[in-house]
Amino acid sequence: MHAALLQFAPIRGDKESNFRKIKKLCGSTQLDLLVLPELATTGYLFGSKEELALLAEAFPGGQTSEFLTELAGTIGGHVVCGVAEKEGEILYNSAVLFSPQGHLGTYRKVHLFDKEKELFEPGNVGFPVFDLGEAKIGMMVCFDWIFPESARSLALAGAEIICHPANLVLPYCPRAALTRAIENHVFYLLSDRIGAEQSRGEELSFIGQSRILGTKGEILASLGEEEALITAEIDPSLAGDKYVTSCNHLFHDRRPDCYRLG
Repeated sequence: MHAALLQFAPIRGDKESNFRKIKKLCGSTQLDLLVLPELATTGYLFGSKEELALLAEAFPGGQTSEFLTELAGTIGGHVVCGVAEKEGEILYNSAVLFSPQGHLGTYRKVHLFDKEKELFEPGNVGFPVFDLGEAKIGMMVCFDWIFPESARSLALAGAEIICHPANLVLPYCPRAALTRAIENHVFYLLSDRIGAEQSRGEELSFIGQSRILGTKGEILASLGEEEALITAEIDPSLAGDKYVTSCNHLFHDRRPDCYRLG
């Protein structure tokens, strides 16, 4: 598979400008799988639910669904994108999966970070896995990374690739992605954003450092703080090998009877 992620600085509150920037940076590159950052079309830092609700959309349907369907058609593959989702009056920090035929699935962020708790409801769909035919993928969003159960749940459900849209602000976060790839023997696509945002006296700076990781934690492609599209060739079938040694299997050697997980 020709996999890619896009690192850029979204403009808060300006979906049309963000659509144009994504299209320009992707160009006509042909890809099997593209991962965009968290809240890639809306920006991140909102001062109120009312402000955010004006930009949030239902999925499928709406201008962002139309844009992502078109983008998937342009690249000739699948797109994972972080979005602000609206279901009735409820807002979710979500990741959506699109093909050239349209919407295929939605993941709603389970672990909300900091003041996100004032804007969004926690996800209520668990950690679903989607079969694309050539690979099985799962999605996480940003702060889900700090809970190993997130990636493990996806891997146990058969995910070969974890797609991770993010808006990271803590400097050590990208290093944890290597551990998540290694401990689950999965490919890991961390698509972070860059830039800064201000809202009502608060400012956040985003660290970038997006990366595509192999099943042993190999860095197949990576970025610093630049705006760019990066790609890597991956073989999803390699994620089926869960052996660490000929005698040790990541999943078969688990001892759930000994774990205290609440």
